[in-house]
Amino acid sequence: MEDNPEQQPAREPEDLGRFFVERANAGDLEGLVALYEPNAVQAVPGGTPAAGTEAIRRVLGQFLAGNPKLSGVSQPALRLGDLALTSTRFDGGATAEVARRRPDGTWRWIIDQPRIVG
Repeated sequence: MEDNPEQQPAREPEDLGRFFVERANAGDLEGLVALYEPNAVQAVPGGTPAAGTEAIRRVLGQFLAGNPKLSGVSQPALRLGDLALTSTRFDGGATAEVARRRPDGTWRWIIDQPRIVG
C-alpha cells in the first residue's frame, strides 16, 4: 500500500497512537490503515488475528461502523533501534503495539494488540 499524500506520516512512534485516535474519530478508514505495515498483524477480540492490509482494513472498517468516539493518551515509546513498543491509555483500558522505523525514518505498526487491559 502506498502512502496517502494527504495523511501525515508518523515521525515518532508516539505519533501512531495520537493519529489513530484522530483518524478514528474522523471516520478515516484509509488513514487508519496507513498506520500499519502491509504485513502487519492485529489481534481481534474473540477471533483470529487479522494479518495484512486487507484483513486489517476489514477489521477497522467494522470498528468504524460503530461510530466510535475515542480519547486516549499515547505513552512514551520504549525503543530498541528500529523497533518501538507503543501504548495508548484510554478510559477502561490500554493498547500495546510494536512499531518499526521505515527506511525513510517514519514509523508504522507491525503488531497491534488493541486491548490489553479493560
